Amino acid sequence: MAVPTTEITARQTDIPGLLIFDVTDVGDERGYFQEKFQKAKLIAAGLPESFSIVQNSVSFNKEPGVTRGFHAEPWDKYISVVQGKVFAAYVDLRVGDSFGKVVTVEIDKNTTVYLPQGVANSFQTLEPDTYYLYSVNAHWSADNYDKYCFVNLGDPTLNVQWPIALDQAILSDRDRNHPLLADITPMEV
Repeated sequence: MAVPTTEITARQTDIPGLLIFDVTDVGDERGYFQEKFQKAKLIAAGLPESFSIVQNSVSFNKEPGVTRGFHAEPWDKYISVVQGKVFAAYVDLRVGDSFGKVVTVEIDKNTTVYLPQGVANSFQTLEPDTYYLYSVNAHWSADNYDKYCFVNLGDPTLNVQWPIALDQAILSDRDRNHPLLADITPMEV
C-alpha cells in the first residue's frame, strides 16, 4: 500500500528565477504532515541545485496588516508560512530588463517561494498569529546591511494593491521611508 506523501510543483513567474511552489500536505483527524522543505523534490520541481540553507529565521506577526519590506538582500531565500496567510509582493531590483517588474502571491501553508538574490521581498499579514519562515544561503550580519537594496512599499510606479491600505497597516518607520524605485541604483548580482 502506497503511503501518501507531500507533492511539490512549481509555477514560473514574470521575474526570472522567482519560483512559486505548491506544496501538498497529508492530513487526517489528528492534523496534517508536510515536508516544508524537501530538497530533492524541490530540485526536481525547479529549485536551483546550488541552493544550500545555512540559516532559518522566523518572523512572528501578531496582527493582520503587519507589513514588511521591500528588502533585496545579498542572498537567496526560500519562504514559507507555517501558520496564517500573507499577501507577498516581490520586485526585481537587479540590473537588467526585468528591473522594476512586480509579482504578487498569497502564501499560506501550501505555498512557498524561492527568491533569488536581488529580488526585493515584502509581505503583509492577512491573519492573526502568522508565522513567516525563511531559509537563506548566507548568514545574516549587520555588516552586510549596506549591500541591501530597498524600495518604498507605496511607490506608485510599482502599483502594489495591498489588501490592507498602507495607512492602515502596521509597519516600521524604516520600511515606511524607503526610497522610490526611481531613486535607487539597481543591484549588480
